[in-house]
Amino acid sequence: MARLRVRVHLDAGGHVGPGRADLLAHIATLGSIAAAGRAMGMSYRRAWELVEALNDAFSAPLVQTAHGGARGGGASLTPLGEEVLHRYRAIVDAATQATMANLVALQALAPPPARKPD
Repeated sequence: MARLRVRVHLDAGGHVGPGRADLLAHIATLGSIAAAGRAMGMSYRRAWELVEALNDAFSAPLVQTAHGGARGGGASLTPLGEEVLHRYRAIVDAATQATMANLVALQALAPPPARKPD
């Protein structure tokens, strides 16, 4: 099935797209930037770069970190981070619903996927 990928470009130059939204969701679930990066198959450094880009793109940080200690630190979404993730997902859902008939029509015009040999 054809699918829509949405990237929102902000006036200040930052953006939120499917990868960054997934990273935020993984941080919220796993409580760690490193674990979120691993879950997405990216390096710790790349995950940190994306978090920094997201934090810089908004009026306040989306991700807050706690330094190590007895429990090893971690990361979580700020209320703004939760709102950004929620609003991005709402934009994607609305765009998908609005374009569903055209996505189906486009898919019908494409050849069927190649079958893998048994």
